[in-house]
Amino acid sequence: MNRRSKRISDLSVSWNKRELRILSSLSSPDKIQTFLDTLEYSAESRYRSPRSVLRDRMAHCYDGAVFAAMALRRLGYLPLIVDMDAVRDDDHVIAIFKRHGRFGAIAKSNFVGIRYREPVYISLRELVMSYFESFYNVNCENTLRQYTRPLNLSTFDALNWTTSDVALDAIADKLNDIRVYRILTAAMARSLSPVDKRTYDAGMLGVKRAGLYKP
Repeated sequence: MNRRSKRISDLSVSWNKRELRILSSLSSPDKIQTFLDTLEYSAESRYRSPRSVLRDRMAHCYDGAVFAAMALRRLGYLPLIVDMDAVRDDDHVIAIFKRHGRFGAIAKSNFVGIRYREPVYISLRELVMSYFESFYNVNCENTLRQYTRPLNLSTFDALNWTTSDVALDAIADKLNDIRVYRILTAAMARSLSPVDKRTYDAGMLGVKRAGLYKP
């Protein structure tokens, strides 16, 4: 994952002028995050490809991660996503990248605290653990339990994942099958304290209620 992917010379083939104008403005990881933050959070169960995200101006975390992976690829990064698995809560998918040998992440979320991460984390686990305290459900439980190894979306190029909504089903299926790394033992999980009200309220700022997981 230290290698950056080659810039894909034909990435513009499938995009129209309006789409390319937007994509060309996403010239750094933080600008990709800023763009995702302007989108409406999707409370729908359907998946949107990057093209559909641009068209509808809407995304949930999975759509957002796939979009970010595509935008990172245009900058020369590998298009990598990681699924963070939770209990009594929605999973959360992030796009990851490395700069100066350190991990960072881009994410669309309904919650304030589980979005962008600066590339300062020495390992993938360290990056994932930075999300732990802010990853909670409406019952004030910290719910993050494990994460997948990175999935390289270039392996789905034949499915046209940047423009085909259907391709995202295949990517989701693969995320369910690849290796996961647990971050807590059962004893650790049982001894977790409830999230305090101040932290809970801060993370819920601007939340779209229809998109909340209800245990």
